[in-house]
Amino acid sequence: MQERSSVAELAGVLRGELNRYSEGEKLPSSRALVDRFRVSPVTVSRALAVLAAEGLVVTRPGAGAFRAVPHGPAVRLGDTSWQQVALSVETPGESVPRSVDASGVLATLSEPPPGVIELNGGYLHPTLQPERAMAAALARAGRRPGAWGRPPVEGVGELRAWFARQISGPTGTVAASDVLITAGGQSALTAALRALAPPGAPVLVESPTYPGMLAAARASGLRPVPVPTDERGVRTDLLAEAFRASEARVFVCQPLFQNPTGAVLADERRREVLRVAREAGAFVIEDDFARRLVHEDAPPLPPTLAADDPDGIVVHVCSLTKATSASLRVGALAARGPVLDRLRAIQVVDSFFVPRPVQEAALELVGSPAWPRHLRNIAAQLRTRREALLTALARELPGLTVEFVPPGGYHMWLRLPDGTDESALVAAALRAGVALAAGRPYFSAEPPAPYLRLSFAAVAGPAELAEGVSRLRRACEETLG
Repeated sequence: MQERSSVAELAGVLRGELNRYSEGEKLPSSRALVDRFRVSPVTVSRALAVLAAEGLVVTRPGAGAFRAVPHGPAVRLGDTSWQQVALSVETPGESVPRSVDASGVLATLSEPPPGVIELNGGYLHPTLQPERAMAAALARAGRRPGAWGRPPVEGVGELRAWFARQISGPTGTVAASDVLITAGGQSALTAALRALAPPGAPVLVESPTYPGMLAAARASGLRPVPVPTDERGVRTDLLAEAFRASEARVFVCQPLFQNPTGAVLADERRREVLRVAREAGAFVIEDDFARRLVHEDAPPLPPTLAADDPDGIVVHVCSLTKATSASLRVGALAARGPVLDRLRAIQVVDSFFVPRPVQEAALELVGSPAWPRHLRNIAAQLRTRREALLTALARELPGLTVEFVPPGGYHMWLRLPDGTDESALVAAALRAGVALAAGRPYFSAEPPAPYLRLSFAAVAGPAELAEGVSRLRRACEETLG
């Protein structure tokens, strides 16, 4: 059983038993709970922390946990109905709704209920994360001279240089001075969108594409305009037409292991994307989120678009988060020219800087011998999980179409039979014990067909993948007939 599921289940049991104790009475010791429920001391500690956060228990170091004493009557709720008016008022000329739909993002961030298999997750399962290496890196970072001081607003110089080498590859075309350290990829994407396009402006996006980027664009007052993709990446003939028709000055793309299709932008289209953008006087935001999630059997990776761009067309976004942990939110923006000053200004205004201990920990991690070992391990493990998912789908659901088998990343894009109600299928799957990501949030306009995105990185291993697909089959039988 996953640790987080054990924590939730134990917290639920203890919550239900609290009425056995008087207010202020001591609960059984942690050792007694470990023996009774046959869980680890860490699980007991985390379960008690959940109850403490809910105000149900009070923990006292060295003394134990006690049932909390209520603190007076409940606070009277005020009348917040006035906010509906205030939040809905539009300024003259405003063309983009002010509400923000984060449902597509929350679908991959929210933890499923205990016992539910997570085929919609966007991060590595704990067994794939380099937890020991990260802990050791954090401990070493805390002892570095000046580690708790104020960092440069652009980021720690050594970390900027490391990202510059990763982005430019052997060409060395990206300098450390071209890089800003960010609080993860999502923060970098949001900053880039705000820097490059004014509110109300169109921004070209791949169709389908990452829902978090669509949400960030709309939250910034931008209008996403879809450009269709196929198994070779964005359709560059349609990209040129989209620039002409929309007069957009920004195109957001994921050239490597695109989310959700897994496509890799073909060589001839890479050159064409840069040419078309140059002719349109437009920027290309390159979201290189999955380069460190390459599979063991993948061919050599193409360089980043930024490595082939001397003219500052490309604003490059990448991070360490996907290959490590959702909580290691360290990323980078790379750009050339005046736009770099604007990006720096936006980041300073928004968040000042990324905390120095976090940057130092990231630097310790990527400079340790454990880092290349970790990358080799996830390359092998992701390939194994990918093949296990394909095998399970072929056995259980041969009628579903896998349009492309990606050589990297952590997800598979499945086309469903025409007429499928995605929402009904996702709900039926959750009842069957498996969490899915519906395809609709990945489209900025009407989708051409129903889809599912299945993640194979957020599960414990091949056996759990097989069980998840078996549960999906039962949900399909219920909804598709």
